[in-house]
Amino acid sequence: MDKYLEMIRIRFLMMLAYRTNYYTGIIIYSINIGAYYFLWTAIYGEKQQIVGLSVAQMTTYVAISWMARAFYFNNLDREMALEIMEGKVATELIRPYNYLVMKTMQGFGEGIFRLFLFSVPGFVIVSFIFPVKISWDPSVWGLFSISILFSFFINTQLNLLTGITTFFLYNNAGLIRAKRVVIDLFSGLLLPISFFPGWAQAAMKYLPFQGISYIPSMIFTKGFSHEQAVAAIGGQFIWVIILILPIQLLWYFAKKQLIIQGG
Repeated sequence: MDKYLEMIRIRFLMMLAYRTNYYTGIIIYSINIGAYYFLWTAIYGEKQQIVGLSVAQMTTYVAISWMARAFYFNNLDREMALEIMEGKVATELIRPYNYLVMKTMQGFGEGIFRLFLFSVPGFVIVSFIFPVKISWDPSVWGLFSISILFSFFINTQLNLLTGITTFFLYNNAGLIRAKRVVIDLFSGLLLPISFFPGWAQAAMKYLPFQGISYIPSMIFTKGFSHEQAVAAIGGQFIWVIILILPIQLLWYFAKKQLIIQGG
């Protein structure tokens, strides 16, 4: 376990070396949030609520969705694809650790860096500019913390699955781009799931995407009751367990399929 904890620390320090990129990223995210704020303000008009969310809740939803994305987002799929295509994965596979766990820990180290040096200061800045409604209820923060942790694992597992496909496709750049678009759309980052048609909402209950952005954002904005939040977190946990199976199966066949394209 010590070696995996060390990977978290090393990735955190690596990100710290390029922290200027994230300071500019705060400005870019703030602009995104501002654009969505003015868009939703125009959509609401004189309406007090739409599908149970007030303007203040929607503003908070947008802000927390984008800032939370900084924590759970990573490029592990691109890193894996590059290591596989360059042949570096062969060296990684003979080292005394589990390759997939190692990548997960690297992503977690990056997420911790983004959380404290990007999300927190960015959210503070945004809250002074836009009417973000922050709850000080400890139970909300506790449930949100658990939910955002599961968001990281679900998103990372989907990235691992996409990265592993490089063993079979050899170049999966298109799949990686498509996956990112699908996650941004169906996770609730661009549009809350409750705004989708009823049939789409029903279908997405059987997909893991809403566990990435929609659930933690709705918990933070109190769009869910306590019981609904607990049930939603339970659903996130189930998806974390379910996704382990296809990852392990695909990884088993991928190692047999290994063809070094570089190196």
